[in-house]
Amino acid sequence: MKKILTIISCVILLAASSCTKQYVTPNPNETLYATVNTTDWALYSDGKSYSASVNAPDLNSDFAKFGGVIVAISYADDVYEQLPEVYNGTSFSYTYNQGNLTLYAQSADGLTPIKPTQAIKVKIILVASN
Repeated sequence: MKKILTIISCVILLAASSCTKQYVTPNPNETLYATVNTTDWALYSDGKSYSASVNAPDLNSDFAKFGGVIVAISYADDVYEQLPEVYNGTSFSYTYNQGNLTLYAQSADGLTPIKPTQAIKVKIILVASN
C-alpha cells in the first residue's frame, strides 16, 4: 500500500512540476504634455461652455476605440487635478477622438460658460489595453 501511495505521489509531483508559467508583459502607457493658453478657448456651440482642442497625434483610431485616456490639468507648481474636476467654481471635462482631445470649461451648474483666465498645463495619459 505504501508503494502505491508513493508512486501516486511521485506521479502527481511530476505532473505538477511540468506546468509552465506564462508571463504577460503589459503594454507601456504613454504620457503627453500640452499647454492650453487663454487664447485657445472658444465658445462651444451649446453656448454653455468654452472648449479648447489639444492635438494628440499618438491618439490613433485603434487607441481611441480600445485604449483609455486619463487627463489632468495644472495651473501651477506641477500639482495636477484629474478631470472631470470642479476647480475654483469652473467645471472641467473632456472628450477625445482620433488625434484630438477637447477640454470644456463651464460653471459647476452647467449653465454658464467660464473662460479660463490663465494658461493650463495638460497631462494626457494614454493607457494601453488588450
